[in-house]
Amino acid sequence: MKRTSLLVLGACSIFYLSCSDQTTIFERQSENLELETNQTVLDNSVILDNAGVLDIFSKSRDTGKFSRFLNEQAGKYPLALVAQIAPPSFNGGENLTATHVYLEGDYAYVSYNTAGETYAGAIDIVNVADPNRPVLSSRVRLTNADLSSIIFDDGYVYGVGGVDSEQSAIATSNSFVIKLTVVNGRFDLDSGFLLGFQEGFVATDVETIENEVIVTSGKDGLVTRYDKSTLEIIDEVAYADLRSVDISNNTIAVLDAAHGARLLDFNLSELSSIPISADFRIADKRTLALMNDKIVVSEGADGAAIYDLNTGSLLERTSIPINPENTAQSDIVTNSVTVNDDIFLMANGGAGLSMSEGVTSASSTNQVGIIELNGSINYVESRDDYIFAASGRNGLQIIKMNKPSASLQAKCETSPRYSGSARLNVATDQNLAYSGSRRFNTIDVSGSLLLCGTWTVRNEVNINENALFEMQGTFIVARNNRRRNLRVGENGTFRVEGNLTIYGDLILEDGASLEFLGNDSTVNIFGDVQLGDNVTISGTFDDVQNKF
Repeated sequence: MKRTSLLVLGACSIFYLSCSDQTTIFERQSENLELETNQTVLDNSVILDNAGVLDIFSKSRDTGKFSRFLNEQAGKYPLALVAQIAPPSFNGGENLTATHVYLEGDYAYVSYNTAGETYAGAIDIVNVADPNRPVLSSRVRLTNADLSSIIFDDGYVYGVGGVDSEQSAIATSNSFVIKLTVVNGRFDLDSGFLLGFQEGFVATDVETIENEVIVTSGKDGLVTRYDKSTLEIIDEVAYADLRSVDISNNTIAVLDAAHGARLLDFNLSELSSIPISADFRIADKRTLALMNDKIVVSEGADGAAIYDLNTGSLLERTSIPINPENTAQSDIVTNSVTVNDDIFLMANGGAGLSMSEGVTSASSTNQVGIIELNGSINYVESRDDYIFAASGRNGLQIIKMNKPSASLQAKCETSPRYSGSARLNVATDQNLAYSGSRRFNTIDVSGSLLLCGTWTVRNEVNINENALFEMQGTFIVARNNRRRNLRVGENGTFRVEGNLTIYGDLILEDGASLEFLGNDSTVNIFGDVQLGDNVTISGTFDDVQNKF
């Protein structure tokens, strides 16, 4: 996040200006606010090059080094990268970085800014109703302004950033909030848009409650209540350097880099505060999140900390795992954190996206490791079975967690949990069955194997002559930029009930059988389907890539 941002609006018809000069409504699109109308550009922004199985680098207690498979054991959390959304690129905005993501319904809303002295930004709307087929449904460009954070509420996107009031004809202060209409997942600039302004170098975060919008601004800024309909200021309170805001159970929490976490009521009266001594640095993105009776704070180089909301006492601190070891010290900072059930995710800038478990339990959290992602991770959000990471110039990255289905586990409750090698080999005379959720390196079946749950395989899968492999749940092979095949040998049988994804070829040799059970199976093959003689394919399935 930059120290200042710039918004210079072009000529447009102004048909309403409030008496306080804090809110401006525009009848039509400004020349500095551009809607992307080229469908090819939108379609080509969905990138599948790196899609596929993701490794997690875990730290060895013995050596202190990070590796994919410690002691060659199959790893927990079989993650997969579904797709990336590439940042916009336009004249004057060639180096945009993803700064924030907000999830609502079937859509992910992504904001962008530009590092350095160039000022350009954008907002994307990504349709993730079908996670196997994410669609960039709409994009708006701000040709000379950055955006720090966004939120969607009741048909509108609210974005916050900064404005150079000395160069703007209409800005009364440096920090701004913009309100844009969204209809069916697309921006509607013909409906006009609203702008509101407040003191501070740059607006840093935004939340909504009932009929109000709450905005924070950093460095000599404010926490401000706006009327949601008009963006007129209702009330404001000055603080030294606000970076983030979160709202839960009638409490507004703001992160003041000069003090720590402050808890306010809806009238902005301070209820209590939690002093934090971390170095939040000047103008860096930092967030906090309310979680029941706890508050989680991203504290830059100090990692993430969990405090008791009632007493303010430090409950636990999670440091930043480093991989690779030569990451620049200035890039090793926790920018944001999020919690999904028992999983704790930290966006650690150049140090990547780390995962811990046990955050909602009474015991301490346990670091799982660093997820194999490219880019500087500025912000992370997670919901249901997905992780959404705003990863700088690598844009938005959509990750499937592949949590095991409770109903599926019930079917397989007689099968033991798998805890063996990352190289699963089933001999001719073996009849094995496992349930669970693991990451493998390879699978080679000569006998009979049943896997119930969610599984990923980094390399090839071989079902040899006369062998049987049955899977119920989710099974993912390889990744798009390093393809590997799934081979069914002569007279072998592969039986699928659930979701099968192969980043490579499906090879069915002579006499092989591929059987789909039930009516809801899905197969998503990014390579080719190679068929030998007398191959049998039966059952009902959704062929995502139309390879059959």
